[in-house]
Amino acid sequence: MNVSQPIAQTRRADLPVLFVLSATHLLNDMIQSLIPAIYPIIKTAYALDFGQIGLITLTFQITASLLQPVVGHYTDKNPMPYSMVVGMGCTLTGLIGLAYAGSYALLLISAACVGLGSSIFHPEATRMARNASGGQQGLAQGIFQVGGQSGGALGPLLAAFIIVPRGQASVAWFSAAALLAMILMVWTARRYAELSKAAAAAAAAKPAKAAAPAPAAPAHTNGQIAFAITILVILLFSKNAYSSSFSSYYTFYLIGKFGISVQGSQLMLFLFLAAAAVGALAGGIIGDRIGRNRILWFSILGALPFSLMLPFADLFWTGVLTVVINLIMASSFAAILIYAMELMPGRIGLIGGLFYGLSFGLGGLAAAILGEVADWIGIEAVYRICAFLPAIGLLAWFLPKVEHKRG
Repeated sequence: MNVSQPIAQTRRADLPVLFVLSATHLLNDMIQSLIPAIYPIIKTAYALDFGQIGLITLTFQITASLLQPVVGHYTDKNPMPYSMVVGMGCTLTGLIGLAYAGSYALLLISAACVGLGSSIFHPEATRMARNASGGQQGLAQGIFQVGGQSGGALGPLLAAFIIVPRGQASVAWFSAAALLAMILMVWTARRYAELSKAAAAAAAAKPAKAAAPAPAAPAHTNGQIAFAITILVILLFSKNAYSSSFSSYYTFYLIGKFGISVQGSQLMLFLFLAAAAVGALAGGIIGDRIGRNRILWFSILGALPFSLMLPFADLFWTGVLTVVINLIMASSFAAILIYAMELMPGRIGLIGGLFYGLSFGLGGLAAAILGEVADWIGIEAVYRICAFLPAIGLLAWFLPKVEHKRG
């Protein structure tokens, strides 16, 4: 049995598994989102500049990005569903370290532990979501993504009402979320093992055919596939770089330009990130119906005019525009991921590692660079530069056509 293919393409999506995966994704990404959410606190407590803030983001993202493709490549051949539990253990260690770090160096080490947990979680969880899709890949990835995006949005909200009033040590309270995620991961791994056994038994029970049909010629050459994957990584990088500029510096931008409170800026960041959850789910479902390419072009052409307007908006319209921008940009994530899966069937772990790891790591690198630029020219000038990032999505013009299979 090819474990990287959906276990049962003809049945309906296994919604209980998808919802539990979404819940673990929520808890995993909620914990990770606490890192940028506490930046205003630790910037003051440790007397950090924007460059050092960016380095924390870079440490977290690079730790995840360097290991995720390696983990995904290995687990394509040797699935390890229980490895997610180990990954969450690393995240738990980093979480406690963030709460009690006594120096900037310990902050970096703790951020690296959280990144390590992410690198282990995403490739295996991506495979499980695809296996539970029942052929409805957009729905499955949308449900999985809405958990991650919701978790990412909860971080600033929790920081505003728990961490800001109670201080850095209150980060340790979220250890309960990590423990809950580990319990859910154990259930999901057991369910995955049951589905794998059932699929293997069904395959063994089928009578052998006299002669297997000749395999179809590949639709694309290796060079075309590599070129397309490179473009897709760049597309996701442009989106992640834009999102990283907000998750890392949006609160400082709002405080500096409009003079709002730290809690108010965290609430605005929550609205920005929450829009991504809605966009990811809607984009996955609609992509199953109308095709990946149309969703890709909507996310590119739809977001660019609003991102160009954002640096010149007042506080109210800044809030409105950021929600609209992230809603549109997030709609294409499932489409990009599934597009890559259709180009490279059987390499789901590698695809998950590349797109969750490499592209997010490049986004972290962009955040570190933007932090240094902000120290030179100011945070408002950085957002005027970032307004053009969605235009990188025009590279989608060069993507090859992939046959769209409706769920």
